[in-house]
Amino acid sequence: MARKSLVVEVADSVLTLDVSRMTVREAIKTLAAQNIIRVERGRGTFVNPINMWNSLEAVVRATTAGVGAAAAAVQLIELRRMLETGACELAASRITEGQLATMGELLDAMRAAHASADLDGFVEADLEFHDVILRASGNVFVSALYEPLGRVLSSRRRETSAFEQIQKHAIAEHEQILAALRQGDSTQARQSMDSHMQQTLDDLNTYVLKQ
Repeated sequence: MARKSLVVEVADSVLTLDVSRMTVREAIKTLAAQNIIRVERGRGTFVNPINMWNSLEAVVRATTAGVGAAAAAVQLIELRRMLETGACELAASRITEGQLATMGELLDAMRAAHASADLDGFVEADLEFHDVILRASGNVFVSALYEPLGRVLSSRRRETSAFEQIQKHAIAEHEQILAALRQGDSTQARQSMDSHMQQTLDDLNTYVLKQ
C-alpha cells in the first residue's frame, strides 16, 4: 500500500510519521469531524482556532501543550465549578430518596477505598457520586454537557486522588454536600459544592502542582 509522510505539529515540535495514504485520509476525516481542521479545496488543510473544536479531549491536550498541565488543570476545575455548583443547587429540590441512598453508599465506598488504599475504587465512587448529582438536577442538558468532561476527568482524578490527604479532604467535602442535599437546602447545596471545588483547587496547588 502506498505510503505518505504525515507531518504533525505538537507543542512547537514537528513529527513526521511514515503512514499509509488511507491512514492519512482517515486522520483528516476524524479531525475535520471534530472541527479541529478545515479542508479548503484548492488551498489546503488548515487548523481551526481552538475555541471552534468540538472534542473536549483534544482541547485538553492542546491546552496542556500550549499553557502547561498546571494551567489546564486549573481551567478544568473552573469549568467544573460553573457546572456542578448549579447542578447541585437544582438537585437539592429534585433528588429522590433512592438517589440519596445511592450517594450514601458511594460515600461509604469512598471511605472503604481510602482505608484500604484502593485508588481505583476511590476514584470510581467519587466520579459516580458526582454523576448522581448531575442526574438528580433533572436537566438533561447538564448531563449532556458534562458527559465528555467526565471522560477527561476520570484520568485526571486518579492523579489528584493519589494523595492520602486529598482523599481525606474529598470525603469531608462530600459529607457536607450529601448533608445539604438530604436537607433539601438549595443554597447550602450550592455553597457546599462550591466549597468542594475550592478545596479541590487548593489541594491541586498544594499537593500536585508543587511536585
